[in-house]
Amino acid sequence: MAKMSDVAELAGVSTATVSRVLRSPDAVKEETQKKVYEAIKQLDYQPNMLARKFRTSRTGTLLVVVPDLNNLVFSGMMAGIDAEAAKYGYQVLLGNTNGDKRKTDGYIEQLKQKQVDGLILLSVQLDELVWEEIAERYPVVIASDYVEGIRVPTISIDNTACGRKVTNHFINLGHTKIGFIGGNIQASVSRDRLNGFKQALTEAGISLQKQWVEEGDYSIESGYSLCLNMMERPNHPTAIFCGSDEMAIGAIHALREKGMRVPEDVAVAGFDDIKFSAVMNPSLTTMAQPLHEMGRKAMEVLYQLMDGQTPSDQPIYIESEFKIRESCGFHQR
Repeated sequence: MAKMSDVAELAGVSTATVSRVLRSPDAVKEETQKKVYEAIKQLDYQPNMLARKFRTSRTGTLLVVVPDLNNLVFSGMMAGIDAEAAKYGYQVLLGNTNGDKRKTDGYIEQLKQKQVDGLILLSVQLDELVWEEIAERYPVVIASDYVEGIRVPTISIDNTACGRKVTNHFINLGHTKIGFIGGNIQASVSRDRLNGFKQALTEAGISLQKQWVEEGDYSIESGYSLCLNMMERPNHPTAIFCGSDEMAIGAIHALREKGMRVPEDVAVAGFDDIKFSAVMNPSLTTMAQPLHEMGRKAMEVLYQLMDGQTPSDQPIYIESEFKIRESCGFHQR
């Protein structure tokens, strides 16, 4: 059975254009309409009637739920979501939970009541039964985080591999005393980055020092306070892998407060590559997340769901980039 993507390929247009021809042909050039209609006829394409019914009663709005508006990572993904949504004629509403699960439940209720046409979650704070219900009945996509065992389209990076890569960079520089300051371990991204850190240590024959592993909330304040705690112990690491750039900024501030130089005394690496990372002093070595592309892809997949298509329920991993800057320096054994 032909799919909308097949029609788009044959007509030489995007799936969004095919959808506009079917929904609002007057908004598309006549020449383009002809190409699309000819492709539909040639492929005997049958639009999904349930999806068409949905489109005729659509609100034209989508909801994106974030756990913390102050986190610059989410603003990067929002930019990608909003840009892609505009191509499909959708407006984007933003819901901030501030880490409150009850607020997340409230946003899910808006989806159930058809106040919005689809939902993108940039955090995962739902009971398993709720997940099972919405995954089967509503257009929902997860970006960044994921839920094991639940068939919801997910856009992310390979956080475990990224965690290994950052840690191996320290090891290759000669560090054996390496600490980790990460996010809430209940979040899959935090667990995976920590697992990658542990895997790299094990592969290098370096023992994990539990007193050098701290759990925070990805904020500057969290990185600062946890790094202070780590450095106040008699034996402290010579390198620290922070689970976010904001935590790394806080950690560097704490190290300076303790009279330590970065990277001469302690090397620091972050994660995300937020705007400040390249211009701070020293510039921050970090694992760059393709935030705009993650958001764009999440919106693309959500549109496919709303259009009656069946995208893969396997996680879609976007390629990340490790950016080596000044904050790690070179450490002699």
